[in-house]
Amino acid sequence: QVQPVESGGGLVQPGGSLRLSCVASGSIRFYAMGWYRQAPGKQRELVARISGGGSTNYPDSVKGRFTISRDNAKNTLYLQMNALKPEDTAVYYCNREPPFPWGQGTQVTVSS
Repeated sequence: QVQPVESGGGLVQPGGSLRLSCVASGSIRFYAMGWYRQAPGKQRELVARISGGGSTNYPDSVKGRFTISRDNAKNTLYLQMNALKPEDTAVYYCNREPPFPWGQGTQVTVSS
């Protein structure tokens, strides 16, 4: 399996929005997928999960601000992030259950 390619990160002011994309080399249709993030000095954490059937889960830290979605026809996963906070600053990755190799991620920096 080739690692996924994440994109869409950048520098944004607090309160701003970004939309991340993750393109997988193979089909994601029947798999649960997740967005993860890793801040400097911290462990990687799951910030959004979507089941193969479309059910979603979020930790309290992002609930109501982040929305995960998928386009199975395009093998693409999305993360809409609104009301961003400085503590959302991290490298964001996507992956599958079971996982494929981790990609390079996309840097999100929230700062004024």
